[in-house]
Amino acid sequence: MKALVWHDRGDLRIEDIPEPPDPGPGEAVVQVAFCGICGTDIHEYTDGPVLIRTRPHPLTGAVPPLALGHELSGRVVALGSPVEGLDTDARVTVDPCWTCGICYWCRRGEYHICKLGGAVGLASNGALAEYVTVPLSGLVPLPSNVDDRIGALVEPLAVGLHAVTRGGVRPGDNVLISGFGPIGAAVLLSAVVAGAATVLVSEPLPGRQASALTLGATDVLDPGELDVRREAFRRTGGIGPDVVFECSGVPALLPAAISTVRRGGRVVVTTVGHGAGEVKTNDVVLYERTVIGSLGYQHDLPRVVDLLASGRLSADALVTSVVPLEEAVAGAFDVLVADRGSQLKVLVEVGG
Repeated sequence: MKALVWHDRGDLRIEDIPEPPDPGPGEAVVQVAFCGICGTDIHEYTDGPVLIRTRPHPLTGAVPPLALGHELSGRVVALGSPVEGLDTDARVTVDPCWTCGICYWCRRGEYHICKLGGAVGLASNGALAEYVTVPLSGLVPLPSNVDDRIGALVEPLAVGLHAVTRGGVRPGDNVLISGFGPIGAAVLLSAVVAGAATVLVSEPLPGRQASALTLGATDVLDPGELDVRREAFRRTGGIGPDVVFECSGVPALLPAAISTVRRGGRVVVTTVGHGAGEVKTNDVVLYERTVIGSLGYQHDLPRVVDLLASGRLSADALVTSVVPLEEAVAGAFDVLVADRGSQLKVLVEVGG
């Protein structure tokens, strides 16, 4: 089968690889329709290995080369164990977390931070391939009014929903999002659903500024043109935002996020960055600000599907490009590396 395979930093190839074997207990095989490209995938291409292990993964035994991709929609073709209410040929999206099921965190239901955990496309062959093996427990059925393209957005939307849940956004809250890539966009959509009164976005790239306004931001602040902290305080009556979401992936910007949130407010860090940010502990302690990490999702994908199916969440505007699998390196990865501001969410059409 055709797949986009990561060999090393800067080395992605469209190759023929074997189809997945019959799934074992706890596994399923999905025929992929669409797969989104995540910032994690881009980082593996430009800087990897970052999350990909060069030694056998403790849960899957996988080592590179590996097919990338964990944001998928498709059709179930084989189940390793029976699942009540789910048959082969069902349309699904997938929570791609591989988990041990027995560690302290898994036993608490915090499977997303499993001690040995990994993800499809990083700890096993991923969904930038015609077929993919996924965790059986991660299958999430798609209703008829959520098409395959939107189904491939459920996973990144769940990252945003989880972050908004972690941040405790309530109706009437004032929110600031720092950085408007795909995760910032998912946070924006979820914050609006949660009832935020004001959602400001700090973003320097004009294309992404326009996207933020299209998706429902109250206003966009250009950090190259004004003092974002001062403006955020001005827009909130001198109080500051209730919640600031750091979505830029630039650790050096975390101190600014902390100093911008109101006294008693919350800063949610949503992206994995490189480098360090020098945090002044007094900015946290003296004003009882809370800094929260938000890795991904915890049973959030079904919630996103329900919001999409009900019409309360609309994600069509997130998709800025769709390319076929055969053109994914030059037509998607290289485009995103060269000019990240030109796209928001790029989908790869694998099966359609």
